[in-house]
Amino acid sequence: MALDETLDHRLRPADGEPQGALVLLHGRGTSEDDLFPLLDLFDPERRLVGVTPGGPLSLPPGGRHWYSIRQLGYPPPETFLPTYERLCQWLDALPEALGVPTDRTVLGGFSQGAVMAYAAGLGRGRPAPAGIMALSGFVPTVEGLELDLSNRQGFPVAIAHGTRDPVIGVEWGRRARDLLVGAGCDVLYIESDVPHTLDPRELPRLTEWVQERVPA
Repeated sequence: MALDETLDHRLRPADGEPQGALVLLHGRGTSEDDLFPLLDLFDPERRLVGVTPGGPLSLPPGGRHWYSIRQLGYPPPETFLPTYERLCQWLDALPEALGVPTDRTVLGGFSQGAVMAYAAGLGRGRPAPAGIMALSGFVPTVEGLELDLSNRQGFPVAIAHGTRDPVIGVEWGRRARDLLVGAGCDVLYIESDVPHTLDPRELPRLTEWVQERVPA
């Protein structure tokens, strides 16, 4: 299945033969353009091919969405599950389209995008990516979605969350950290005194983490 048949996206080529891939999923109400500049930040030498897909839903107050909002932490299955299926189909087509295997592909996202990254990276039966980078998100609980936290010893996850986040409170980042540490994951956890955004002071640590996930 061609990538464009599943999700709109932007692609940033690697400088030469890609050594891996970096996929970044945007937050609620934005688009595939929103996190595109972060590809160069997290991969300044362009060793990786970068891709930013766009959520398939158009909902109020505008922009692209991955699911509708009902209760924080519990996305409604009627919008979440069809999007999850489309995202998984898109991710499954990436290795052939990009020439990069899933185990050398870092999967990350911000806010709603972090939620989708958790789901697609930890869902039962899903191939494990090189790592999950979850920025200001939560591990979702959805009827019909089964996560697999077995055999996760050493699986790399980076979590960054603002202690002043009014949209998704920092307690959700802490819950994700505790859940994944308990499952044996190798978790880099970063808290910053910021609202629902990325702390520019912590971006170098995340850049280093991304680079370590896909060694030369």
